[in-house]
Amino acid sequence: MAIPLAKLLISFMTIFILVSASFATSEMPFMVVHKKATLNRLKSGAERVLVSFDIYNQGSATAYDVTLIDKGWVKTKFELVNGNTSRTWERLDAGGILSHSFELEAKVKGVFYGAPALVTFRVPTKAVLLEAYSTPILPPLDILAVIPPIDPLALAKRILAKYGSLVSVISMVVLFVYLVATPSKPNAAKAGSKKKR
Repeated sequence: MAIPLAKLLISFMTIFILVSASFATSEMPFMVVHKKATLNRLKSGAERVLVSFDIYNQGSATAYDVTLIDKGWVKTKFELVNGNTSRTWERLDAGGILSHSFELEAKVKGVFYGAPALVTFRVPTKAVLLEAYSTPILPPLDILAVIPPIDPLALAKRILAKYGSLVSVISMVVLFVYLVATPSKPNAAKAGSKKKR
């Protein structure tokens, strides 16, 4: 009983490896979508969110009819100021990159967790659209947050605490190299006193 089961398991593993190898060697696009959001506080007190995307095709084939859709921005919380939340391109070649950005103005104060955007694309060998998702926005956006004023003394203390020992070691090394590289002054003084006699 154990031998037929072992043969069945070995044949199953062989078929699995062959099928996996055929998928690995087939030419397919592989989309990597990076989503990034940055906050920009205006002098008027309003806050804008600049959302940018970089779509990379890390696969070995061209992707066609590439469409980016970012539906995570609720109209009650954000107003579109510049650009569009969706975009379509004709193709993305293997090893290529596409970029897109848009700008929103925040209407409501609070923490916002950005959902991943959807990218759909087509390959000539398949009739259905393939999907890829972007990275989510990390860390969450704290929109219209109260920003405490920066205390220059506290900032200096933090920098000194973090880099103080490194600066002191580098200063000692530079001083040592300076002392070794410069000629000694007493010999120059003696040579000057001999000339006076």
